[in-house]
Amino acid sequence: MTTTTTQPGAYVANSGVAAARATDLSKVYGQGETQVIALDQVSVDFHQGQFTAIMGPSGSGKSTLMHCMAGLDSISSGSARIGDVELTALKDKKLTQLRRDKIGFIFQAFNLLPTLTAMENITLPMDIAGRKPNTEWLDRVVETVGLSGRLKHRPSQLSGGQQQRVAVARALASQPEIIFGDEPTGNLDSRSGAEVLGFLRNSVRELGQTVVMVTHDPVAASYADRVIFLADGRIVDDIQAPTADSVLERMKGFDAKGRTS
Repeated sequence: MTTTTTQPGAYVANSGVAAARATDLSKVYGQGETQVIALDQVSVDFHQGQFTAIMGPSGSGKSTLMHCMAGLDSISSGSARIGDVELTALKDKKLTQLRRDKIGFIFQAFNLLPTLTAMENITLPMDIAGRKPNTEWLDRVVETVGLSGRLKHRPSQLSGGQQQRVAVARALASQPEIIFGDEPTGNLDSRSGAEVLGFLRNSVRELGQTVVMVTHDPVAASYADRVIFLADGRIVDDIQAPTADSVLERMKGFDAKGRTS
């Protein structure tokens, strides 16, 4: 897959179907002297069936981009779409419904309910929505993340890596159009982190899932099909088929203040 640059900070793949799309997306916090431009006219496509990592120095806008694309934060100007749905056109109730029905979330904190079993945590979003899970799909998800023997265990009976696997399965179970992960392995040791990243990789390869993950770890990013780099609120690079070494080499191009060289 090749990419074309349409303007500074805009790397848009020229093939494939977009599961999510930002067009000239800007996010500004504050006013006057306290104004901070977190995102500066960012345009990017996240393609169906692809695993994308978002990287950049602290304050580069990577988490802000993910939060805006996931409908967790408002945007100041431009466009953010999930499929063909424009997020800025949705009122709160419709936005909540879209997040519930079309988006999966995985964060550093596992966010599991301690009184529920692993399976009950996995199906909780669908239970709240009054939807019955697709049993065949649920079985595939559980098998993919390796939880078949732990479904009756509560979070306190699971390791950190196993708890995050439950969180991954929960995100996958409702068959969302896209999954967003914000440092999903940030609280895990290297072995558990590698397991979770492997499960995300398999969910893309075997289940056709779309995953967008914010990370600061070159090894984590190497599991992705593609890495986009932000600096100063703009996309400054787009690497296909990344390796840990190629990501690390690109990161060396950022100075101590997070600017790209």
